[in-house]
Amino acid sequence: MMNKLIFTLLLIFPLILTAQTAEEKGYQIVADAIEADRGFGSSTVDLKMVLKNKNGQISERTLSNKTLELDIDGDKSMIVFTSPKDIRGTSTLTFTHKEGADDQWLFLPSIKRTKRISSSNKSGPFVGSEFAYEDLSSVELEKNSYKFLKQEGDLLYVEQYPVDLKSGYKKRIAAYNSAKNHRLESIEFYDRKGALLKTLTYLDYKQYKDKFWRASKFEMVNHQSKKETQLFFENYNFDVNLKDEDFTELALRRAAN
Repeated sequence: MMNKLIFTLLLIFPLILTAQTAEEKGYQIVADAIEADRGFGSSTVDLKMVLKNKNGQISERTLSNKTLELDIDGDKSMIVFTSPKDIRGTSTLTFTHKEGADDQWLFLPSIKRTKRISSSNKSGPFVGSEFAYEDLSSVELEKNSYKFLKQEGDLLYVEQYPVDLKSGYKKRIAAYNSAKNHRLESIEFYDRKGALLKTLTYLDYKQYKDKFWRASKFEMVNHQSKKETQLFFENYNFDVNLKDEDFTELALRRAAN
């Protein structure tokens, strides 16, 4: 009897040692997603932004985005609006950091002034859209704690709790596609009270350089305001050679001209 018990324990013990907690599994899924997208270096893309209010009225804007990948810290990105006339030249510069608050600047051509966006304002709307300034930052492992929720088919659902106490979100629930290099399929955003605020859906994916998956359309729906913002991406270019000097306050002002 004792020998049988010992034999059973020997079989179970390795399973106990190797079993992942929900937190460890959630962390690993996000780590795999980040690793799968690593190595693009830099890229540019053109966008069309479509804003829809709760009455269904639509307005459109065009913009461009460029991104520089960094190994030692988070990515750098710059967004410049090209139309309509009243917003043309408005631009943002974002330095994502693995730890601590991100750095963001907003250039307003009407007053020819660059404004630094404080941490307390990063939950505010990005140029009247349903995206917040904090949504513009690249995904960094250190910025959240994680918990695996469930699997439905190829989709792995992970809760993400922001480390930054000034975040506008209590948590996010992200769906990763395990069959497609753990690319993001959707994110639910919950406000500080824990109520569902908005949902971002990634649509019409295309693969570039036989590795990098990019959605051709983002659809952000605000469930509380009943407003919606769509982003359409085209002309992705991964053959650009961007450098740090392309992402400075001076470059931000020059890009607006």
